[in-house]
Amino acid sequence: MTMPPACFSITIVILGLIIYSLIKKKQPLSQPVTDVERKILLEHVIFYQKLSAQEKLRFEQSLRQFLQSVQITGVKITVEDMDRVFIAAAAIIPIFAFKNWQYNNVHEILLYPGSFDKDYRIAGIGRDTLGMVGDGPMQNVMILSRKDLRNGFMLKNSNSNTAIHEFVHLADKMDGDTDGMPAALLPHVYALPWLQRMHKEIQLIEAGESDINSYAATSEAEFLAVTAEYFFEQPHLLQQKHPALFSMLQQIFNPLAAEKAN
Repeated sequence: MTMPPACFSITIVILGLIIYSLIKKKQPLSQPVTDVERKILLEHVIFYQKLSAQEKLRFEQSLRQFLQSVQITGVKITVEDMDRVFIAAAAIIPIFAFKNWQYNNVHEILLYPGSFDKDYRIAGIGRDTLGMVGDGPMQNVMILSRKDLRNGFMLKNSNSNTAIHEFVHLADKMDGDTDGMPAALLPHVYALPWLQRMHKEIQLIEAGESDINSYAATSEAEFLAVTAEYFFEQPHLLQQKHPALFSMLQQIFNPLAAEKAN
């Protein structure tokens, strides 16, 4: 049975719309970074500064895609270009080695002026939290202190960066558990060696024989996040002082570089 001409035309139109929709979905969502955004990256984001021209372009594309997909909301403050760039950079840096990575567990970033307490209050005593990944009613929400967000990128010779710390928690949480064993990044064959290295380093921290921030010893999840800050902020110093740890973190966050090193 042949198809009537009118039905055939309608079918062609529908197929055309479907194909157009699929092509459109594959096109990058991002627009070029602005001159202001690029200036901020060049002045303050050391990780970006060290990339090749081609890698810089990919970083910029990832930055725009992130900013288009995640809402950033200021609490008692106005979010500025610098804040947006720093948040997006902190998101990209830990997973830059993994092309086309997307966080599926954060929809909004709440930016507070400074530290806050466990009940998210920004005034009063007990405000010792600089950043957190939300859970329960705050699922898919991250909270950051703007003061510490900016310090993480603007203070030189520091091995801490609160925003990178929190995005490492998100990457760790991609498999459902924030446990210091990021299955989305770490091949199974390296899981046991990583666990053993963590426990050895935690013992050194607890014995006061390590320059790694003591907060890393509070849990395996915090160990991963704290040492990742060190890895991205002061890689040469970490490699010099903790070569075995550096090698394991490189295997997690930049497996291609780790393979070349071996």
